[in-house]
Amino acid sequence: MTTTHGLHDHLGYWLRRLSDEVHARFEAEIGRHGVTVSQWGVMASVFHGHTTTKAVAQHMAIDPGAVSRLVDRLAAKGLIRREPDPASRRSVLLVLTDEGRALVPVLAGLADRNDAHFFGSLEATQRSQLEKWIRDLVGEPHPAPPHDNPEERP
Repeated sequence: MTTTHGLHDHLGYWLRRLSDEVHARFEAEIGRHGVTVSQWGVMASVFHGHTTTKAVAQHMAIDPGAVSRLVDRLAAKGLIRREPDPASRRSVLLVLTDEGRALVPVLAGLADRNDAHFFGSLEATQRSQLEKWIRDLVGEPHPAPPHDNPEERP
């Protein structure tokens, strides 16, 4: 006889629920600043030196066309701009405006608080292990950068 497991018996269900809840709470928080989670991802990527559409797309593991549309929306909000790349006439660089650069640490603080809300009850070793398992499951090829100081994490 074959056992048919219920919805709540599947780990994927619980991972999706957690992801949805983490995302929804963060989306509501940063929405007060006029950006979406995806737009925040672009801004944080550029803030940390990923200055081309291709580099941001690779960093975020999304399609370059999606990044281009997100940059269009951020540019319309005055948070990012495209500038000619002095090293290559064929390339453009993504540059945060002063307003965008000032907003990234604010949004990073909201991201940190959101993480603390959902994962703050975990001990440091538990959190580290959970992150390792998730990275292994999604096939993350590169380890996360060390975060000695949470205030330095946009």
